[in-house]
Amino acid sequence: MRAALFDELGSEIEDASVRTERIFSGLNDLSVIEPEALVDLVVETIDRLFANSTNSVTGIELISISCFWHSLIGVDSAGRATMPVLGWAETRAANSAKELRANFDEAESHARTGCRFHPSYWPAKLLWLRSSDPNTFNRTKRWLSFSEYLTLKFFGSERISVSMASGTGFLNQRTCEWDSVLLSALRVSADTLPAIALDGPAEIFLRKEYAVRWPQLKNARLFPAIADGAANNIGAGCTTRNRLALMIGTSGAARILFKGPPLASIPSALWSYRADRNRILVGGALSDGGGLYHSLKEVLLPHADSAEITAALERLNADSHGLTVLPFWAGERSPGWSLNAKGGILGMTQATKPIEILRAAMEAIAYRFALIVKALDEISPNASIVAAGNALQSSPVWLQIIADVLGRPLTLSNTREASSRGAALLALEAAGKIPNIEIKSSNENGEVVEPDPARHQIYQKASERQLQLCDALIGAE
Repeated sequence: MRAALFDELGSEIEDASVRTERIFSGLNDLSVIEPEALVDLVVETIDRLFANSTNSVTGIELISISCFWHSLIGVDSAGRATMPVLGWAETRAANSAKELRANFDEAESHARTGCRFHPSYWPAKLLWLRSSDPNTFNRTKRWLSFSEYLTLKFFGSERISVSMASGTGFLNQRTCEWDSVLLSALRVSADTLPAIALDGPAEIFLRKEYAVRWPQLKNARLFPAIADGAANNIGAGCTTRNRLALMIGTSGAARILFKGPPLASIPSALWSYRADRNRILVGGALSDGGGLYHSLKEVLLPHADSAEITAALERLNADSHGLTVLPFWAGERSPGWSLNAKGGILGMTQATKPIEILRAAMEAIAYRFALIVKALDEISPNASIVAAGNALQSSPVWLQIIADVLGRPLTLSNTREASSRGAALLALEAAGKIPNIEIKSSNENGEVVEPDPARHQIYQKASERQLQLCDALIGAE
């Protein structure tokens, strides 16, 4: 992809991405998704991208992809799906994750693979599938994430990038190869996993039917799909230890990206993945973010417009509602990695208003971010925090809440679609079109949201209240 193309089609890419995120936010269940529906959505998005472009686009050399982490889908010998896409919010493998914790040294595995034993990752999912659905397990010839399923459909290639593989729980982060220890112990053959691709673009092109449909892409080579979290950091200009990306989209995450070997020791609250063979990404993820906000808004305030809701949220004082929300509608990943966490709203009375519940949920998510940022401070103390993600960038109220909870300033990224931009930049670097991603990613940030000390003190007490309630209802696992 030529360097100018992203700028030329930037608004169309942003519109398509926002539209896709809204579709995901509106889904009732992000844990199980029909694969062909997702493929159709990508096809429709690309159709609209080129249809809406006012300029003649030619000379596209690379196709780069940003895709969500941790999904799992099986295919048969003909490449047909044997099951739906299981997403990061799929929690039915919780007992299998508990079994893994009982039978393995989780700390040792965490240091090697970068992943805890949790239902969001492949080891627990495959263990669960083998026992709960042996027919599907035995019919499956290859296990893929959605990015490989998509490239299998479009390109006839199912190679997986180091970036996508690092979020499965099966990659040895130091060797960048499938982890023989876990594979052997779980009786999963490496032959059933996709081959791990090199970082650069390959001589792989669109299948004929798609090359005819999108002639602008017929000569473009495939760059292995990069995971959305790593791409988001790159696109937001957070590519060193002193810049932390805090993102809220459908879910949420706080991450630092840096060049070098994996950490010798990973805080238990965090995971460690890869952007490529030279860059490590360390952070924590929340299963609930913008998706929870939209779900509550639709239930509690279905007829209110965004401006009315924003104004009402702004009128509420910090923690003035007396509510404590446990934001685990989609379960918990970081920082506690609970296998059975459920969402909850406590402290409601007959006087509780819907807008108060919505604000309490936004504050609750901010409290969980504070725990992740505290863990990241062990690795990179007091890094500057860059706010990204459509749900966060479109909500000045949420930006202020997070700044107040953390007691630290947030710098708002000017990049409206950081993940798509990051995937493009990494592909351009790998192809030698730009010297490095840092040159194109620096100085891209906008206004600074300063914390209010008084509100920070209020939120400190509210955050502790939430933590105590989590300990009492969920406990340590």
